[in-house]
Amino acid sequence: MLLDMAGTHPALVTLVVGDEELLAERAVSGVIAAARAADGGADVHDLIGGKVTPGELTQLTSPSLFGDRSVVVIRSAQDLVKDVIAEVVKYAAHPSDDTVLVLVHPGGVKGKALVDGVKKAGASLVTVSKVTKAGERLDFLKNEIKRAGRGISADAAQALLDAVGNDLRELAAACNQLVFDTEDKTINAAAVARYHKGRAEVTGFNVADSAVEGRLAEALEQLRWALGTGVAPVLLVSALAGGLRGLAKVGGAPRNLRGGQLASHLGMPPWKIDRVKRQLNGWGPEGLSRAIQAVADADEQVKGGGADPAYALEHTVQVIVASRTGR
Repeated sequence: MLLDMAGTHPALVTLVVGDEELLAERAVSGVIAAARAADGGADVHDLIGGKVTPGELTQLTSPSLFGDRSVVVIRSAQDLVKDVIAEVVKYAAHPSDDTVLVLVHPGGVKGKALVDGVKKAGASLVTVSKVTKAGERLDFLKNEIKRAGRGISADAAQALLDAVGNDLRELAAACNQLVFDTEDKTINAAAVARYHKGRAEVTGFNVADSAVEGRLAEALEQLRWALGTGVAPVLLVSALAGGLRGLAKVGGAPRNLRGGQLASHLGMPPWKIDRVKRQLNGWGPEGLSRAIQAVADADEQVKGGGADPAYALEHTVQVIVASRTGR
């Protein structure tokens, strides 16, 4: 489910439930955009569930002497402690008119008391379940291009899906770059083929490839270029995470699988598996674990846990390259 709430008044309490991170992020952005459309001076407080302390929500939602509007976002709400869950549920039943509260929960059993309580209190519900069917991913891809005011032919859409894979963040980043790099009103299969055959322009995938292959100077240069041209930090983090996930998936695959069986098992096109196998040289389990943790930390930083996403990304690239050698 995609959410475009700009120009509308958001609900005072919104619960975003589901494990499709990109769609959850867009749902949150839609609520924030709507709140700021209603009040351009609205302050946004972006919190991580495990770090919210008892009384903090009450403090943030207390009426301002100046009548200022605010938005409070609590991500990873499944990690809220019991006392804070009770505080949130109680607040959701009688929310402040000056505050918009957004809760992000991945679904599942953990934190279910929060989900049930907030639903019962009448919160607006947004469901962002994983997109699992090929047809749904094709629809997502086409809608991404349409959002940018362009079109894409059916064979081009299928070719792009085959080349990039199933991760929505990677698909969104690929669509964004295609729109940026092409001019035709309708993107065709030839444009997709050119895009995936040794392009010189920088994308998040180029940054990730350079980092996992140990080319620090090149990775940092590409990262700065990407940020300078407007590539969203969350998409760059996603590309880095995708590169490392690829290493982990291919490195951990059963040794008896080959060709089409391996591609089917991993959910990756054969050409990508071959590239990842080459990238695995120089990586060990401990180094890969450190690199994955660094990307997880960066993900928190760019989603509100830190003040400088660019610095967080540069540091992460440095950690990835250092981890590759096993240091």
